[in-house]
Amino acid sequence: MKLFRKKDLLVYLVGFVFALISVSIFYLILKPKKILPIFQPATVNVKLVDSSIQYVSKYHKISPFSLINQNGDTITEQFYNGKIYVADFFFTTCQDICPIMTRNMHILQEKLKNDEEVFLLSHTVMPEIDTVETLKKYSMDYNVNDNKWNLVTGDKEQIYNLARKSYLAAEDVEFKKYDLIHTENFVLIDKESQIRGFYDGTKIDQINLLLDDLEILKNSYK
Repeated sequence: MKLFRKKDLLVYLVGFVFALISVSIFYLILKPKKILPIFQPATVNVKLVDSSIQYVSKYHKISPFSLINQNGDTITEQFYNGKIYVADFFFTTCQDICPIMTRNMHILQEKLKNDEEVFLLSHTVMPEIDTVETLKKYSMDYNVNDNKWNLVTGDKEQIYNLARKSYLAAEDVEFKKYDLIHTENFVLIDKESQIRGFYDGTKIDQINLLLDDLEILKNSYK
């Protein structure tokens, strides 16, 4: 009788384990994969979007650009074609959120230093002050890896339009043409130049979320 019970118990135990594994596999198969949204001007905070495109609800992409990085090299959208990148806006004399954002962007740089799919791009909103030489000094102060991270300056109107009409990441300054107030947003851009996420660049939990979303985005191309 005892032998029978042991055998019976073993059968039940094996059956339970098999059922548990089957249910887990079934759950994983049926569980929907997380897909990052594609953001459009019509779905973003209206304050961050130029009035000329606030109605746009599909097909939004980052516009072509031509800017100069910390090494004096011309950087265009061609550099980022077929690549994923994280963009933000700052200026070197900012003593408020910019130092925090730059330190957190540096964290991304270090986490992604061996990742050949993902790059970083920081635009100054004060190109009249942030010359190539100024950006170079700033990049050295923050140990910027030139192969991974471009800090760019250039024509103020172009930067204004990129912030308001492409990345949707800055507020307008009323009565001051081409002046703007940048936000703390880090903007995730996919290989098709589409916006896939906004993250508070001053908060480490948002940086971790961005890293998680980067994996989701990269896996979507496999």
